Amino acid sequence: MAHIWPTVSRGAFKLDYVDAGGIRTRFIEAGDSSSDEAVIFVHGTGGHLEAFTRNLLPHAEKHRTIALDMIGHGYSSKPDHDYEIHHYVTHLLDFCDAMGLKKIHAHGESLGGWIVAQFAIDHPDRVASLTLNTAGGLNTDPKVMERVYNVTMKAVREASPDTVRARLEWLMNDPSRVTDDLVEMRLGIYTQPGFETAMEHILCLQNMDIRLRNVLTDETLTRIKAPTLVIWTDHDPTAPEATGNRFVDAIPNARPLVVMTDCAHWPQWEKADEFNALHLDFLAECTAMADA
Repeated sequence: MAHIWPTVSRGAFKLDYVDAGGIRTRFIEAGDSSSDEAVIFVHGTGGHLEAFTRNLLPHAEKHRTIALDMIGHGYSSKPDHDYEIHHYVTHLLDFCDAMGLKKIHAHGESLGGWIVAQFAIDHPDRVASLTLNTAGGLNTDPKVMERVYNVTMKAVREASPDTVRARLEWLMNDPSRVTDDLVEMRLGIYTQPGFETAMEHILCLQNMDIRLRNVLTDETLTRIKAPTLVIWTDHDPTAPEATGNRFVDAIPNARPLVVMTDCAHWPQWEKADEFNALHLDFLAECTAMADA
């Protein structure tokens, strides 16, 4: 089984921090760093850039490729306020500016999909393509929201290898896909001083009143101009395939829904080779269209 750092250590990469609008932001980067266009991977609720270590180098063969810890997450700054979608969008825009990126191929998983969809609505001139991977933003199921809140806060308040592993296994269709080093990485993040407060700020979107003022709508999705790929799975724990089709039906330039089998909420990790191939094919198609 591939582990985190042996996977990326097969090639050249940079792990560093940058000031993005006052947010000290951790990122990992590979590929042509002089390019002003890049693939950007954005993680989900309580996540961190290691979610994409299996995708970094294959994408870097063709594109400048970056994954980052969003505001409040991972080892990036954690200002003392709730993080709503506009805070994430502002952080992503500031990060792009700090990294000299004029356009991005924006990929978002779960909460990350919600963020990049809103980013594409608010900043269409900065988005070359959009990929929504089991994206949030349309689903307002109270049972799912309660489950996300409880399993995540337990992993922080009672942080141990077992509670963190339980949170990660919730993301995978096969629990054996959770590696020991992934557990150790997340445990280190979740036991930082003050992280319980940060996680409460992250989980504000599981509060229905706050969530409802941030949700995407079919009308707002019609404003997305970028070519869009929507990826869903056959065992996603947050929403059915119908939610993926709702994104596809609303976004004008969306491709037909892609459903990855034997996957739950981290298909880019669970079946990395399959995910990398389909995503790179989509990016190649978008690049050819832009060059035509």
